[in-house]
Amino acid sequence: MYDIQFARGTEQDLKRLSAFHRNTILDAIERQLAVDPNKPSRNRKILVGLVPPWAAEEPIWELRVGDYRVFYDVADEAQVVYIRAVRKKPPGRRTEDIL
Repeated sequence: MYDIQFARGTEQDLKRLSAFHRNTILDAIERQLAVDPNKPSRNRKILVGLVPPWAAEEPIWELRVGDYRVFYDVADEAQVVYIRAVRKKPPGRRTEDIL
């Protein structure tokens, strides 16, 4: 099992959301990232070539939860998933546009 840690700004990202969306995202994080967060799936992918506005370990991952995107990276040796940001992705926008 991986430990999940939230970066400073992530708490603010989550506080801005409705309780329903916040709980849905937190449930998805726990369910999908606590075990094997480095495995691509229908809702998880590596963001190739993305330069995030925060300090992170390569590669940067994206977890899709409905209209929201959870950006994270993984420290395998320590078995820690670092949640860096949660953003809403409006239709027609690119990932780079919402960071």
